[in-house]
Amino acid sequence: MSEKPKLAMYWASSCGGCEISVLGIGDKILTVDEIFDIVFFPCIADFKYEDVRNYPDGYIDVCLFNGAIRSSENEEMAHLMRQKSKVLVAYGSCAYEGCIPALSNLTSKEATFDAIYLNNPTTENPDGIVPQTVTKVPEGELEIPLFYNTVKSLDQVVSVDYYLPGCPPEPPQIWAVLQVVVAGLLEGAELPPPGSVVGAKNVAVCEECNLTKSEKQITEFYRPYEIVPEAGVCLLEQGLMCVGPATRAGCGALCPQVGMGCRGCYGPLEGVEDQGARMLTAIGSIIDVGKSGDDEAEVEEQLDAIVDTIADPAGTFYRFSMAHSILHRARVNGNGHKKGEAP
Repeated sequence: MSEKPKLAMYWASSCGGCEISVLGIGDKILTVDEIFDIVFFPCIADFKYEDVRNYPDGYIDVCLFNGAIRSSENEEMAHLMRQKSKVLVAYGSCAYEGCIPALSNLTSKEATFDAIYLNNPTTENPDGIVPQTVTKVPEGELEIPLFYNTVKSLDQVVSVDYYLPGCPPEPPQIWAVLQVVVAGLLEGAELPPPGSVVGAKNVAVCEECNLTKSEKQITEFYRPYEIVPEAGVCLLEQGLMCVGPATRAGCGALCPQVGMGCRGCYGPLEGVEDQGARMLTAIGSIIDVGKSGDDEAEVEEQLDAIVDTIADPAGTFYRFSMAHSILHRARVNGNGHKKGEAP
């Protein structure tokens, strides 16, 4: 039996970009293959869940778990990979904070099914059929995973050793994390404290963004297609939404460099409990409204008019962090789950 460390990667509720991002490390993937035995990676090889169940506990040295917990299958695999892994990494924004899947926490399971299967202009479903956990057919019963009402991050289901943020993580961060793990496994080097965010910095994206910043205040927000930004100037100060002030650096400020505001995928800085709330304070500091002695009602009206130009505030400020936010989910029709069903 090979004595090489064992590496696994699993894909829960996500788009699949995290799986592909591993290839972004280029020819270093050959080094990964040289160092590790890959013992579970369904995206690239024919592994089965039963293979993992048959491994001894702790058999996997490091598991890169990407994707949020959207269904009973996701949750079952989270527990299984935790049981079988020495080091479990929440890999990418979906596992770290819920990311795009967790935006469905703004509504209910029933409303989601209605939009997808019933009242959808591209769906033909005259019988109004929606997925059922168990369906009887002539050959017996078909069972599919239970679709949860609430999306959770990985650490809301099992304990997580490390977090690697990004949507997806950038290649330099991926390689840095693998190097740290390898050093710990093969050379006895000290690993970061459990719970650490690895492969990122504890400063805001603005700190590594080279766009010029000033004290300019704004009176209107624009969507990216509405204006052509002035080159070299802070996008937020031009009224283009950029979540850089509330987002952890480490990506190289790639999006602002090409005229697209930071969307927040690297998550909040250390000590910030709610990334969306942190961004709201940043927005409040640059809105140009009211002067000393102005009528309070008029100032409030002006403020409302400016805020109304922010498209989809919840989806903007909590695009990646809804599951980890103080809000966690919206209360919609009693949260939309039935008695005895997973929330």
